Amino acid sequence: MQSMDASLSIIKNLIAFPTISQNSNLDLIAYVRELLAEHGITAQLFANEDGTKANLLASIGPDDRPGILLSGHSDVVPVAGQNWSSDPFAAELRDGRLYGRGACDMKGFIGLVLALLPRLARADLAMPVHIALSYDEEVGCAGVRSLVDHLAHLPIKPRFALIGEPTDMKLVTAHKGICVERTTIIGRAAHSSLPDEGANALFAAGAFLGYLDALAQELRAHQDARFEPPFTSINAGRMTGGAAVNIIADRAVIDWEFRPLPGIDPDQILDRVKSHAQKIILPRLQATAPEAEISFEQIARAPSLEADGSEDAEKLMRRLIGANESHAVSFTTEAGLFQKVSGIPAIVIGPGSIEQAHKPDEFVSLDQLQRARSMLEALIDYAEARA
Repeated sequence: MQSMDASLSIIKNLIAFPTISQNSNLDLIAYVRELLAEHGITAQLFANEDGTKANLLASIGPDDRPGILLSGHSDVVPVAGQNWSSDPFAAELRDGRLYGRGACDMKGFIGLVLALLPRLARADLAMPVHIALSYDEEVGCAGVRSLVDHLAHLPIKPRFALIGEPTDMKLVTAHKGICVERTTIIGRAAHSSLPDEGANALFAAGAFLGYLDALAQELRAHQDARFEPPFTSINAGRMTGGAAVNIIADRAVIDWEFRPLPGIDPDQILDRVKSHAQKIILPRLQATAPEAEISFEQIARAPSLEADGSEDAEKLMRRLIGANESHAVSFTTEAGLFQKVSGIPAIVIGPGSIEQAHKPDEFVSLDQLQRARSMLEALIDYAEARA
């Protein structure tokens, strides 16, 4: 694995940055900018409102024609409460695997791309290669939007975007979307012995959860066999509310999500939920507390990825990696945003397994990294040969 030494060094350096979504990613971005600068490559940054995080976009090669966009997210999920065998932010290589938080999701892919900068810098590219890094993907693809908005207004857009999420190096051309909502129910507090003096927000929350459960069962009727599970799913992940057992709860907050299949309009699902809450659940609260209310806040949202529109990219990648089929996955990536907001065809393929992502002792195998490197080398060959 001598040829992987430079890649492994960069991947380890990337893992050492504890870019949990709640933290800044600017140190990692500065490191990447230094690597780019060593080869005379500049980068644009797209910062968040308070300047603590940034997306990065770098372009190599001619700027008067479409090219290839290689994209990855810089943030990782937390490690708190997980039982790791080693320091999650000090990558370790053992038994043919590289361990560390983000090893497969997805600093392994990013490191491979950055290790190819020397070749990209000296290549006679017939089409540009763009490198994009984003933040806050792990909280509903929230951070990449400034970058995809920028790409949407480019006079010449990339031919396609390749998002290097862990897929076991399988070519993914479709995935589900995600909508994360926070529903807040306001009732009225009173002594628990006087139920008609108050309006119990927790009872209303129970009714709301019951409706979500019923809707989840209904949505199972529409199935797409490419996915597992093959239907639009709903999950209620967290509920808080109430103050004490002898006080009627005046507040409840429910965090919930649903993952729509491609072709399913998420707004129709949201409209149904909101309508039921306002027309059925809220009047019961307002019977004793006219001031009661139910409100909704969108926490995160990312669209599904459709296979339609990315046929040329799929055909190319099948040829480059020797694949004879494409796949669909139930997790969500930023590919849908590149496709539907930027208008750039998008596919997903990268080293590592989603089964390892977010877990303690996250790892990516050296075999997967080598396969991904070979794919990237083939893409550069293509970029050099094609106008």
